Amino acid sequence: MSRLKIATPNKAQLTVERLYKDLERRIIASPPGLCPVDLQLSFLKMCHAQTCGKCVPCRVGLGQLQNLMEDVLAGKSTLKTLDLIRDTASDIVDSADCAIGYEAAHMVLAGLEGFREDYVYHIEHGGKCSCHITQPVPCVALCPAGVDIPGYIALVKEERYTDAVKLIRKDNPFPTACALICEHPCEARCRRNMIDSAINIRGLKRMAVDNARANTVPVPEKAESTGKKVAIIGGGPGGLSAAYYLELMGHHAVVFEEKSKLGGMLRYGIPNYRFPRERLQEDIDTILSTGVEVKLNTRVGNGEGEISYNKLHEEYDAVYIAIGAHTDKKIGIEGEDANGVMSAVEMLRRIGDDDMPDFKDKTVVVVGGGNVAMDCTRSAIRLGAKKVGIAYRRRQTDMTALPEEVEGAIAEGAELYSLKAPHKIEADENGNVTALWVEPQIIGPIDAWGRARPIQADVPLLRIPCDIVVVAIGQGIETRHFEEAGISVKRGTITAMSDSEVKDVHGVFAGGDCVTGPATVIRAIAAGKVAAANIDEYLGYHHVVPCDVEIPPVSYEDKEPCGRIQLSEKEAGERKTNFDAFECGMTKQEACQEAGRCLRCDKYGYGSLKGGRAAIW
Repeated sequence: MSRLKIATPNKAQLTVERLYKDLERRIIASPPGLCPVDLQLSFLKMCHAQTCGKCVPCRVGLGQLQNLMEDVLAGKSTLKTLDLIRDTASDIVDSADCAIGYEAAHMVLAGLEGFREDYVYHIEHGGKCSCHITQPVPCVALCPAGVDIPGYIALVKEERYTDAVKLIRKDNPFPTACALICEHPCEARCRRNMIDSAINIRGLKRMAVDNARANTVPVPEKAESTGKKVAIIGGGPGGLSAAYYLELMGHHAVVFEEKSKLGGMLRYGIPNYRFPRERLQEDIDTILSTGVEVKLNTRVGNGEGEISYNKLHEEYDAVYIAIGAHTDKKIGIEGEDANGVMSAVEMLRRIGDDDMPDFKDKTVVVVGGGNVAMDCTRSAIRLGAKKVGIAYRRRQTDMTALPEEVEGAIAEGAELYSLKAPHKIEADENGNVTALWVEPQIIGPIDAWGRARPIQADVPLLRIPCDIVVVAIGQGIETRHFEEAGISVKRGTITAMSDSEVKDVHGVFAGGDCVTGPATVIRAIAAGKVAAANIDEYLGYHHVVPCDVEIPPVSYEDKEPCGRIQLSEKEAGERKTNFDAFECGMTKQEACQEAGRCLRCDKYGYGSLKGGRAAIW
């Protein structure tokens, strides 16, 4: 008889492990808008099933919480039940032996705090839920602009690229921009995750615009002129989106742009290797073809040669403020004014104007961990820098930049100094940068947003020799002129309601980065769409933006698990030597296979009951 045996998983254990993976994929694919109380109860039941049954708080307490929450969902409870749920959960937190119990109770307490109004609604309305899924298609629900994603995927599969661009443009007049640089939030809850992995939605959009250039696809017929004029301050993606839709609705849009070229941060914040300028121009030319009037080199302000906001407010029927976030932010450390310190905004703006900074044979350190920091890093490499490093106060896994951007920067030769917080900038007797001093950090407690907070390590400061420091820690908004004119500004952003209207100011709307703070291109586009619709209504009209593209029927084929097609890139050693586009699109074979993975949520299940798509808006 052996004292010990080698443990090997049996069939049941292996199956359970596979089910864990299936459950993880299902949670990832949860659509937005589900009842939070119902979901929390489901998670609690799973936690209860995980308990060993040894301690009373887990064995009995979690069961009691489950019963109380079931009463809430069934409309059999009162407001006092919420107090009982809170007290029971608190007792479990204080007395459970292990994390299975006390973390489950923590989850319940977090729910009581985070969506208490949903609990109350169930109680006051006999168990009815306050949550209603208004958009049953997960990818469409998560696209800020509400683009008909299953529709254009089906069109790409049929190689009807022109129709795909038309369908995208119904909700987004920048199909090319979003095909190349969108952060694709639509993929986050793709129901295909339940089978294998999310559809490469951005890649399929690129297939469409590569085969049907935006400036070759005609725009819809404009509505009859209303005689109304709308002033749009800012020629970035948000302002131009609003201008496009207003022109289609019959209103004349006049865009005031302070720079010499249109595009905003699409031109002055995204390097050419990610988004070639000629591709940006395809979208801009299409928008201008509707009749949008543009006044370049025109700054809104009170200075000499500038036009005042008050004058625009008087002369135009409505005003849309879409000035973006184009000012830089300081770190606030010693030596920040030394020669060789520049902001990410300044650096990328110069590149956008073809005024390339001289980084040849220089050592560059970029401070920051977002996508802008990666753009600066990879641009510095292409500008001939001898060495490029990234100083970031958290871990690589905590970076807000897209993982593929971080991996791309490292592959091109950048060195990552993680857990290094900037302390001071050292300069020589002539005021030129010689080094960045950083404070080594250790990772510490988790904050309220679920991110591990760094704390200073008990080790000496570290000196990183360098010639140039690029500060990429965020952007600011130039609101002073608007605040002086009576526009409400709070914490550096213009105050606007969800319909884009500026509160207490008649006929003035605002949206994009100047309202939300620096965000994504697709959010700015969505803000422009919302503003156009509500300006139209404010002017006394109710125009619609239609699209007469016929969507292909659903193909009733088995949805077998299949790998996701990823977009390829040029080899790192080749791409880092120039600013040419480095990402490669799909082949027709790849696009057909990838499009065929779409589950057509617009036609099946709840999507069918709700109609699946909005043909007009």
